[in-house]
Amino acid sequence: MITIYFDGLCRPRNPGGVATYGYVIYKDGEKVKSGYGMVGSGAGMTNNVAEYSALKHALEWVMENCTEDEMVIKGDSQLVIHQMNGTWQIKSETSKKYVPEIRRLLTSRKTSFVWIPREQNAEADQLSNISYNLAGRHPTNRAG
Repeated sequence: MITIYFDGLCRPRNPGGVATYGYVIYKDGEKVKSGYGMVGSGAGMTNNVAEYSALKHALEWVMENCTEDEMVIKGDSQLVIHQMNGTWQIKSETSKKYVPEIRRLLTSRKTSFVWIPREQNAEADQLSNISYNLAGRHPTNRAG
């Protein structure tokens, strides 16, 4: 079983700030990958862009490195979780771009999406904050 935790932020203003993300991937309860990076800054950057980017980066790694068919994806973004579950409509251009891309990545996997409170997403949140703090000095993707 694969469990993914993801988070993103856009600061100092949303929209239009610096968008960064973080994610953590567990396989059968053991951490196998964590990563973080900067999506971009300025026009077009939002919290939602950062959240969807986090999920996409995590899933790309899983698709290349894990053969398990079952995944649980956990995040504190109600928008992302509910849109991926199909319980909320997809209206924004951001969602219209990312949701189909992410669904394509999940084609052959049994996946559930679970909303969790921010307190339960501390590790991914910390990684997105690390990326934000590094963004001014080294605006490249980082992985751990």
